Amino acid sequence: ILTPSRSRMLAGRHPISEGFCDPCAQCPLLFFHPSPSFPYRSFTPFTLLNNLQPIIHIPSVRAHTVTVLFILTCVLVYVTLLEETPQDTTYNTKRGIVASILVFLCFGVTQAKDGPFTRPHPAYWRFWLCVSVVYELFLIFVLFQTVRDGRQFMKYIDPKLGVALPERDYGGNCLIYDPGNTTDPWHNIWDKMDGFVPAHFLGWYIKTLVIRDWWMCMIISVMFEFLEYSLEHQLPNFSECWWDHWIMDVLVCNGLGIYAGMKTLGWLSMKPYQWQGLWNIPTYKGKIKRMAFQFTPYSWVKFEWKPASNLRRWLAVLGIIFMFLLAELNTFYLKFVLWMPPEHYLVLLRLVFFVNVGGVAMREIYDFMDDPKFYRKLGQQAWLVAAITVTEFLIVVKYDPRTIMLPIPFFVTQCWFLGIVLILSWTLWRFFIRNNDRNVDIL
Repeated sequence: ILTPSRSRMLAGRHPISEGFCDPCAQCPLLFFHPSPSFPYRSFTPFTLLNNLQPIIHIPSVRAHTVTVLFILTCVLVYVTLLEETPQDTTYNTKRGIVASILVFLCFGVTQAKDGPFTRPHPAYWRFWLCVSVVYELFLIFVLFQTVRDGRQFMKYIDPKLGVALPERDYGGNCLIYDPGNTTDPWHNIWDKMDGFVPAHFLGWYIKTLVIRDWWMCMIISVMFEFLEYSLEHQLPNFSECWWDHWIMDVLVCNGLGIYAGMKTLGWLSMKPYQWQGLWNIPTYKGKIKRMAFQFTPYSWVKFEWKPASNLRRWLAVLGIIFMFLLAELNTFYLKFVLWMPPEHYLVLLRLVFFVNVGGVAMREIYDFMDDPKFYRKLGQQAWLVAAITVTEFLIVVKYDPRTIMLPIPFFVTQCWFLGIVLILSWTLWRFFIRNNDRNVDIL
């Protein structure tokens, strides 16, 4: 009999309860024994048991490995035999690097191991896994360059880069209503209404779908505002008015994004996951609806983090919050040390990248934390996201150590020291002192 957490992992075409699914005459199923080396969609056929109901249906998804290999070979033959190579070293270098990356992506999309997500298509998530590898290798390359060479290397990507940029200060006049400005007394509010307002809302909507927990989202949202307060002496971009921190960001943008995300999670948890083939649906309206639902999850797992249940889960949740905050800070520090303007397409591509890999990584972390006896190693996407976040931070430290090492104001240091002491004290009380007292009472 499977545990509920393992049943969630094995969720296929039918809803599963305690390791078994409802039988269906339209879909002959076999009993499968999971192979430890392939934790998600790859299973080893075991046997058909007459006295047990079937537990899983393996979706028939073809990777088209031969087709992709044939097309790739044709393209390479064309470039080799029919196309004249330009006599431009810089152009050929860029083209060769891009071609190498594309060949690797073709290999990964067809051959890489699947993750926990299958919609809209497993190849989509394999693609982002391979993009994670390419991005991490790019970061490693940048890390091993000198500061000058690393910044000038960005010119090969975009000639407009490699030039120092001023940071925008969002502080200054913090009056909500400015009576001295007779033309527009509310100008301070309108000045803050830039593209980052909808970006904050959309970002926290997606983060809520990734974390799937209201409390963790609110803690991360509030903690990042405290980080902005603490680090505004390093980056002027962090200097904001008090109402911009707590009203515009936490309550309006972040709060509404989290609220909308929780409503979406509620709908996804209540939605029936009974899939039917497109050609078996008689009406056009049903076919269009089925095509739209292809971009929704194949099945749903509710995250129950339970950080106070044991020390391992508590430390894991603290680690997740820490890595989330570090990735958020990297967004600002990377564009500062690499001289990238906030509106540059590379900044947007990095955010799109984390949107696609964050959900997979969080699911793998949750599975690894929820059932460590079954998931004996951290998932591949979670491993890469952690490595990328750390590498980004190391680039920031190497490229501008003077900014990172600027002394933190004393009162800020006191606040963080008090917070760390409170967390350590609660940890000792909850998982050591309280547990020991309970053991003594039982004896």
